[in-house]
Amino acid sequence: MTTAADGTAGPAVRVRFLGDFELTVNGAPVQRWRAGKARGLFQYLVVHRGQMLTRDRLYASLWPGADAAAGSSLKVAAHALRRVLDAHPDRPGDSGIQLVYRDFGYVLHITGLWSDLDRFQELVHTGLRAAATGDAPLARTRLGAAIGLYGGEFLRGESADWVVEQREYLRALALRALGVLRADAEAREDFVELIEICKRTLEIDRHHEETYRALMTAHGRRGELACVRRWYELCARRMRDELGVAPGHETQRLLATLIPAAARTSAPVSAVTGAPPATVRALRPAARRTGTPAWSPDARTTAPVRPVRRARPDNRAAAALARAADQATA
Repeated sequence: MTTAADGTAGPAVRVRFLGDFELTVNGAPVQRWRAGKARGLFQYLVVHRGQMLTRDRLYASLWPGADAAAGSSLKVAAHALRRVLDAHPDRPGDSGIQLVYRDFGYVLHITGLWSDLDRFQELVHTGLRAAATGDAPLARTRLGAAIGLYGGEFLRGESADWVVEQREYLRALALRALGVLRADAEAREDFVELIEICKRTLEIDRHHEETYRALMTAHGRRGELACVRRWYELCARRMRDELGVAPGHETQRLLATLIPAAARTSAPVSAVTGAPPATVRALRPAARRTGTPAWSPDARTTAPVRPVRRARPDNRAAAALARAADQATA
């Protein structure tokens, strides 16, 4: 591939790992790779650039189970990578990329590199340090920029073990940054921003139960009880259908606190069948007619007491006495 400088300032090599992989050299995107493993080799070398990576380590990460002693796959990929990126070990091209073989392994050097992976980690770490020292505005700025840069999971669509390991580490960093931003929005009572942060968190981890509680609390403070109930039900459904568990006791207690009637009208849901447990069904009140007293716990153990009819007075004796008195005076 031939590249030419476009006269713009900035790094000659730009790499995006978060989301879909993208490599730009001197303003030109690299889209055609001469060997299938050349791209994977480059990705691994960039993440570990400056380090001497032995052939055994490269084979274990990129060709697991292959015979590292043969070395043919690695040589083919390295040769293709040099041709694609003009990365000759002795005469680097305009990109400033050098792939050097040394001591039974390879080391990658890049002059003028910008990587969203490096920038994301830098922003998160500086933001967390600022939060730890009480500099909330700086923490908010840095962590917000980091989340803005987090365009998706690391090398989306790829499944090598080293990719998954790096992906989970970066995902945890993003969630930690969002946790600090969420706490900051709660402290400032900025519920609009808080809700947006929570929605962003659920895009990364749809089972993050603490986030559902934050959403329930935010809507509860605003008097939006229907939203509180819907967020709880979404949490419960995802936990049940995708993880086979029920929401934690803290989440259930929060629902009962925000919507007291929910403690009586909503029953725990079985993680297997989706139906309320039999013990809960047995405690449900039977249907009642309009106008009858509401069901109460006492009704389970105390038989209903029928009202006592008052007896009608018998006036026949009084009438007979009145007649006798009339006859006596006649």
